[in-house]
Amino acid sequence: MRQEDIKEVLSKFTLFRDLNDQELQEIVNISISREFKKGTHVFMQDDNLENVYFIYDGKIKIYKSDIAGKEQIVNFLKNGEMFPHVGFFRKGGYPAFSEVIEDATLVVVPISQFENVLIENPELCIKVFKVLGEKIVDLQERLEAQVLNNTYEQIIKLLVRLGRSHGQELEDGTICLKGEFTNKDLANMIGTTRETVSRTLTKMKKEGKIEVDAKGNMLFDPDELLDEII
Repeated sequence: MRQEDIKEVLSKFTLFRDLNDQELQEIVNISISREFKKGTHVFMQDDNLENVYFIYDGKIKIYKSDIAGKEQIVNFLKNGEMFPHVGFFRKGGYPAFSEVIEDATLVVVPISQFENVLIENPELCIKVFKVLGEKIVDLQERLEAQVLNNTYEQIIKLLVRLGRSHGQELEDGTICLKGEFTNKDLANMIGTTRETVSRTLTKMKKEGKIEVDAKGNMLFDPDELLDEII
């Protein structure tokens, strides 16, 4: 990927959207692009934290693993998203694993060089803090959902969140979420069992709260689902 292409890619990310041409070029100058094949890892949990990655295309699964090898899915990321969000201004190791689940092209930004650019450009630093602040609010809301909501409510909030970030909004306002997330994936995202998710989704289908088409895509009205937990 040429520098011109990297510049175009980065300009579409929220983190860099408000930068002027000169500010953006400074980021481009320290960036490279890399391709990753399905089934490989971009980094492993506890590897030295060296880069932040911006997805041009493909899909990445972020997950943690405990001492017993149990997997806890943190998120599924697609084009237009960055990871890890804790990468900047943090020392140590990567907090999770990042597995490529669809062939991906990523723009790689070395953290040490990026921090030097921020030091030299205070206005850019302020813009970065604003975006990272929004990410912190999102993570806080997800943590509160796990603490305060029962499993049924967590599943509803998870479906709505995935629908808005990965689904397609139809003309009537409903969301079509492609059948790319297994019940095990959903369970691992909220720390419950596959069986619990399966029972809950079956109940929701019977009650007409969600529909599943022949291709396994899930259709639902996010507002109606959220009304269930008010």
